[in-house]
Amino acid sequence: MGKLIKNHWARLIVLTAALYQIAAALEGFFWPKVFWDFLTTNLDPAVRPIPILQVINLLLGILAFAWEWPLPLLSFAKTAMHRSIEARLAVYPLASLSALLLYQGTNPGIYYLIGMGVYFWAYSEGEIVCPEPWTLPRRRRINGDKV
Repeated sequence: MGKLIKNHWARLIVLTAALYQIAAALEGFFWPKVFWDFLTTNLDPAVRPIPILQVINLLLGILAFAWEWPLPLLSFAKTAMHRSIEARLAVYPLASLSALLLYQGTNPGIYYLIGMGVYFWAYSEGEIVCPEPWTLPRRRRINGDKV
């Protein structure tokens, strides 16, 4: 059996969350609703008449999708930002919070939380994100022996 590569698993979870967040933001333009409106109406100006929360969710969803699925045309894949799990653990809580505020974005918010947990698990075990997406780190040869 192989070893579970947690940063690849977290990448798939966050890709799912990002796609759901983009869809929730687009749906929020047509049916604006804050998830917490049963407690207070103070957050209603964030979704109507100016769709601030929807735009924030759309931008963060596109950013997360581009970060997790880097296109070779943008040459983002080999940057330190792409390889940094710490940067992901700093940005994804903001994406999760903005998704959880929007009624249509509760599922992506929960998926982001799960993805952050898996990324933290990978970080605590010392995993690295390879410069080339969806590849494995190279093994070091010990004493010239073949692996």
